[in-house]
Amino acid sequence: MILITNEISIPEDELNFTASRSSGPGGQHVNKASTRVTLRFDLANSPSLSPEQKKLLQERLPTRISKQGILRVVSQKTRSQATNRKLAVERFVELLQQSLETSPERKPVKIASAAREKRIAAKKHRGQLKRERAWKISRED
Repeated sequence: MILITNEISIPEDELNFTASRSSGPGGQHVNKASTRVTLRFDLANSPSLSPEQKKLLQERLPTRISKQGILRVVSQKTRSQATNRKLAVERFVELLQQSLETSPERKPVKIASAAREKRIAAKKHRGQLKRERAWKISRED
């Protein structure tokens, strides 16, 4: 079981891992070993998530989810397949946690009348400076 939040956990059998050859430096090792790990999670058919959670993930991770509803996470940071697998799972958990997190609703705050008056006075002062500058320029011509 992979724990996402206190309420959500996903069984490991819902995750599909594939290994392939990684790009980048590494000499001959890169050409021989399949160290890049791709984690696939069938979001559309997952019984672990509610329809609301699935919809939220679809909205917040549109570039990572295919048209078939499969979430894809790739890791190729290290030259070890096992380490890349752990990193892919960590990134998967991180993505789900961030996407399912709800921010508190913003409460509108009334601006104090003194602050509003101060702002308007500053704007009027600035406008007056500009008018005086324009008047001086026209008088010089």
